[in-house]
Amino acid sequence: MITYIKGTIAFKTPAYVIIEAGGIGYHINISLNTYAKVEKLEHVKLLTYYHVKEDAHTLYGFAEDEERNLFAHLISVSGVGPSTAQVMLSTMTPDELRAAIIGENEVSLRKVKGIGAKTAKQIILDLKSRLMKAGGEFPLSLTPANNTMRQEALSALLSLQVNKIQAQKALNKVLQEQPDIQNVEDLVRLALKQLS
Repeated sequence: MITYIKGTIAFKTPAYVIIEAGGIGYHINISLNTYAKVEKLEHVKLLTYYHVKEDAHTLYGFAEDEERNLFAHLISVSGVGPSTAQVMLSTMTPDELRAAIIGENEVSLRKVKGIGAKTAKQIILDLKSRLMKAGGEFPLSLTPANNTMRQEALSALLSLQVNKIQAQKALNKVLQEQPDIQNVEDLVRLALKQLS
């Protein structure tokens, strides 16, 4: 298996790059997430996933290992092929996608082109526990102030005997709906409402 390719970008688009390495040009499909990271670079090292079908051998490239691992998880789900996984990773960041799966957020998954209700349910069913084992807590993009507040609120909820996963889910929902929340007390109160 080809683990990575390091070389000069001969050509790039938001959907694929051609990397010249050792006198060979490799056509590598990428997500918008990876494109954003390599867009201004001339020389890159892309981690790769080599996908073999009867009629095609295709390389998929990733700027980070987390994205490659998520891609491998996604294509293990029945009904999700490499192209769909690539679209998913172009629509959402790896952190957003992990949060949607762990948080059982079908609505977010169904916003991805080609993902219907049945596939969204299947992705959550197949991957939720695997991703939780691999990564622990819910990832969520937070300002440093919000992150500190979230940690304090999580501690408060745990001291109230709330299940950790349920608490994280409720806190994420509140912070997504009201990102400008100002204090821990309000955050705990609203999270408890989510849980009732």
